[in-house]
Amino acid sequence: MMPNDRRRRGRASRGGPSRGLSVGLVGIVLILLAAVAWGPMASSSASSQAPGASSAAAAAPSGSPAPAASSPGPAGAPPQSSGPSASATPDPSVVAERLQRELDAVRAKLSIPGVSVAIIWDDGRTWTGASGVRNVATGDPMTTGTAFALASISKTFTAAVVLQLVEEGRLTLDQSVAPLLPKFKLDRRITVRMLLDHTSGLPDFFYGKGIDAALRGAKGATWTPLRSWSYVPTPHATPGKSWYYSNTNYLLLGELVTAVTGRPLATEIRTRLLDPLGLSTAYYQAVEKPREAGTLAYQLIPKSGGGWTPRLVAPASDVIPFRSVVTAAAGAGSMAATALDTARWMRAWAGGAVLDASMQAQMLGDVARTVKLHARIPYGLGIQRVTLNGYTALGHSGRYLGIQNVVRYLPDAGITIAVLTNQSVWDPTRIASALLKLLVPTLSPSPSPSGPASPSTVPALSAP
Repeated sequence: MMPNDRRRRGRASRGGPSRGLSVGLVGIVLILLAAVAWGPMASSSASSQAPGASSAAAAAPSGSPAPAASSPGPAGAPPQSSGPSASATPDPSVVAERLQRELDAVRAKLSIPGVSVAIIWDDGRTWTGASGVRNVATGDPMTTGTAFALASISKTFTAAVVLQLVEEGRLTLDQSVAPLLPKFKLDRRITVRMLLDHTSGLPDFFYGKGIDAALRGAKGATWTPLRSWSYVPTPHATPGKSWYYSNTNYLLLGELVTAVTGRPLATEIRTRLLDPLGLSTAYYQAVEKPREAGTLAYQLIPKSGGGWTPRLVAPASDVIPFRSVVTAAAGAGSMAATALDTARWMRAWAGGAVLDASMQAQMLGDVARTVKLHARIPYGLGIQRVTLNGYTALGHSGRYLGIQNVVRYLPDAGITIAVLTNQSVWDPTRIASALLKLLVPTLSPSPSPSGPASPSTVPALSAP
């Protein structure tokens, strides 16, 4: 069913489009990607240039794309923040050079194969950068137009569709899910809200016995939700009494969308979110065709003398990193996009251009509920709230074997940053923190992102 007239009116009243994985499978690691482009975004512009466009410039670091003009996002961007704006920064070309130099340095220090970054200011400026390679064997460089699996960042898209259905009166946050999904035989105490904020008590199927071997033993296989569900461990916790990040919740939310609308989740995401917001490079993997050339994914293997050696996770295909794990994740991790569209999405989702004001308040307000339940990462209705360089940061992180990403919107700084990498050892927050230090003053000590993840404890789709 197409979006109804009420939501169309809501979008128009905001002056623009209304209505944005990290999970685990044992032994899955990523590689970072990078390229560079900079330029002011005229808020009135109606056209856009493909991400990754670049021009020669002597100031560009060796082996990296040079700074180039970048186009604005879709018309009707979210309202501007009162935080610091890009207009207060030095000459854009100087800022671009500093950002690219820092990106190259951090990537090299961590031995990340490739990384792609996008930064958007509330006043319309953008910077995109890439470093390293997307194909180690051929040396094919990473570009700002390279697509990545978004992994658990995909949960924000699934949550957006569900919350729109709540706005439309087709669901309520506190209704039981069991009657709508009878084939899963759910505890009737589990509600829509509990799935959205990870308080359902359902364990993560990616930690189920034998799933790692099954996924990696047939990487080209297509999984069904019921097959994924069969790996959910037992016992289950009491619904609503604890917080536990679980991909099972968003697997079920994807099925809930289909039960309510009669259409696949991919179709609802496309018609409600991607097309209205002009996210032309974003797509639902294994259902839609790739919109941009994608990166390969790499495990980083420790060298005996120090350092890391990249090992290819799977041959190139139309699904990143490989079909079995993405289709098993379904609504928990099926989206792919470039860094720029990932940042544009999070600016819309976290910034209030996707939901009505009252629903936006509930989405963010639910963080208080999960904090009381001792959530490892404060979590609302499909969104994380953390601190980055002293600023409140809204967004999500995501990880697959050979892929690890993070996207954050800092309302008080007026900045959104997306960092996508093609490895799964290093937390890309390291890169986001380093780049933000060049743009806004750090309000408190920088975060201390985790060191290398142990391959023995990190599932294919890792938690936040």
